[in-house]
Amino acid sequence: MNRRKKINQLLKANAKKASAKLAPKSKDKYICKAERQRLADEAAQQATLAAEG
Repeated sequence: MNRRKKINQLLKANAKKASAKLAPKSKDKYICKAERQRLADEAAQQATLAAEG
């Protein structure tokens, strides 16, 4: 019984990991602080160019 139980546990764990991999991700991709600052600077630059022109 113990051997069968252990094998079933392994199979269930592998199936759980596989289904978790296929599930949609709920979190957004992490963007580092420097990248966020660079994106903010680019957006500010675009805003000033649009206001001038």
